[in-house]
Amino acid sequence: MAEWTEEVTQVAGSNLAIVKGGQGKPLLVLHEELGHPGWLSWHAALAKDHTLIIPIQPGLGKSPKIDWIRNIHELALWYSWAVRDLNVAPLDVIGFSVGGWVAAEMATANSKQFRKMVLVAPAGIKPPDGEIMDCFSVTARTSLNASVYDAEATPEFAKLYGGERTPEQFEAFEDARTENARLTWEPIMNNPSLEHLLPGISGLPTQIIWGREDAVVPVSAAECFRKGLSKTEAKLTIFDQCGHRPEIEKSAEFIKLVREFLA
Repeated sequence: MAEWTEEVTQVAGSNLAIVKGGQGKPLLVLHEELGHPGWLSWHAALAKDHTLIIPIQPGLGKSPKIDWIRNIHELALWYSWAVRDLNVAPLDVIGFSVGGWVAAEMATANSKQFRKMVLVAPAGIKPPDGEIMDCFSVTARTSLNASVYDAEATPEFAKLYGGERTPEQFEAFEDARTENARLTWEPIMNNPSLEHLLPGISGLPTQIIWGREDAVVPVSAAECFRKGLSKTEAKLTIFDQCGHRPEIEKSAEFIKLVREFLA
């Protein structure tokens, strides 16, 4: 049997492509700004205990663009509507980069829709030290290479992004970059109000995960998220010799940490 399936369903006034796989309690997976990377080892590991629900962001893949969504906050409100229509709340959530930003925005609007939350190197807050990388002013290849600390030591990075890109991969990357640039351009990859809204979240166990050598969203932002989520008693784990993708750079440690937290 296939590990996962993809289907298009009508929710929140639009069509939405959703990848599903696994068994057990539902886990909402919010992918990064380049889209769903494919079914990786961490997906397979978490799918042993959870039914992974991976919505493909509007404007990417088979999910049509929604013109009235103009920023990440509005996207988060729309996803909350979709979760209500899917009738799966309360559920666990894990978000990566911009997907982590979306999850945090969703929690500020209604933390009760989630049981536990995992944020993996989320964008959304301007770091006190360093700058969020402007991924949209450079090529996709340049931003990808900057997203890991040691590409040669990260087997799944080569699996995902090694070799020559097919025309289909190039088009998918550029569609994702175009849509997310539209939503996150000014200010670049952050919402000045998010840091002030996070303290309104309580009663939502949260695990924050970061790579110390993250060149996309500097690790200094990690403490901003931890402090903002103080009422959730958020836990912060920082992996050394790791960039923006701990899920593939420190895969074994990442899987163990997330499975134990969500258990």
